[in-house]
Amino acid sequence: MLKTIIISSCFLIASFCAQAFDSHDFYAWQKDFKLEAKEVGISSKTIKNTFKNAKYLPRVIALDRSQPEFISTFLSYIDNRVTPNKIERGRAFLQANETMLAEVEAQYGVPKTILVSFWGLETNYGSNQGDFGLPSALMTLAYEGRRADFFRTQLLDSMRIVDAKHNTVAGMRGSWAGAMGHMQFMPSTFVKYGVDADFDGKINIWSSLPDAFSSAANYLAHTGWRKDEPAMMEVKLPADFDYSLAQLNNRKSADKWSILGVRDMQDQFLPALDNAAIILPQGWQGPAFMVFSNFDVIMDWNRSVNYALSVAHLANQFISDQPIISRDQAESGALSFNQMWALQGKLNELGFDCGSPDGFPGRKTQQAIRQYQATKNLPQDGYASTSLYEALLQP
Repeated sequence: MLKTIIISSCFLIASFCAQAFDSHDFYAWQKDFKLEAKEVGISSKTIKNTFKNAKYLPRVIALDRSQPEFISTFLSYIDNRVTPNKIERGRAFLQANETMLAEVEAQYGVPKTILVSFWGLETNYGSNQGDFGLPSALMTLAYEGRRADFFRTQLLDSMRIVDAKHNTVAGMRGSWAGAMGHMQFMPSTFVKYGVDADFDGKINIWSSLPDAFSSAANYLAHTGWRKDEPAMMEVKLPADFDYSLAQLNNRKSADKWSILGVRDMQDQFLPALDNAAIILPQGWQGPAFMVFSNFDVIMDWNRSVNYALSVAHLANQFISDQPIISRDQAESGALSFNQMWALQGKLNELGFDCGSPDGFPGRKTQQAIRQYQATKNLPQDGYASTSLYEALLQP
């Protein structure tokens, strides 16, 4: 209870700090930033228009500092995102836009199903691109200081986009964190990978689907997408499998995994691919997936394992119905943010190093859980389950 009160108090303090805004200091910051923008070559017109109506947005800071109440289980996460409606709409779009998508795939080597999957998950097929004015949102985050250097770069790049006449200051709208357009590119990603696929002289990721899809494919291709290779597949593990091997950074060839008894869901041998890992997103009782190099490319877009699995799974559903099979025995229930924080604290107390508690089950926490599980002769899956929490904190 005391830990919960402390954590809640930290959030209240963060909320208060987000509201403690000094307009004079912000004005001085703007003045300095205008000079910096001029020094790096941003036009006076764009600088003037960018700052003319921009304002500090307390809501952006609140969103940046907010934490989820619960850490979703993998199956809950994916079921909420890969829905029958989303699958149906994606299939319909693929059929209706076959020519355009086939041209993008041929040029960049990235499957059209993957591109449409990203689109569906990022903005629900373009219907939710965000409606924050990017000058105000990025200015707020650059001024606030927590990730100031990153957002200063994004703000400057957003101004470069306007200078290049790809959009106007008023048209630069997106998420509270600065992501924009159909595929939710950050300004720096736009500057580096944006493509004018419809040859109208502008890179328009907000309303031109050829530009949006080609830009996304260009990004994925440069990040290392391997043509004609899968991103992931569900697999069967043998009864004597060593679950401590199931880690994203433990890579083997698929042939070596086959020697350990791993098979596809039809009990066949695995495809002859290298750089394969086994991951257990909902523990040893839940589904197991083998992931490959293209999974790493998806992770470069978004570092969430659940997100990357959702992208690959949705793309598979566009081709044929491929449900996740091994789900019935998965342990249900999600830890709250506060429970995860408390679990990390307890593991640290017992000598299993999680690092400073942060409420999220990262790799260091997973390793600490495996070490604890080894002392109890439990399957070493590293999964922060409700049963683990109850064993440690509610004995």
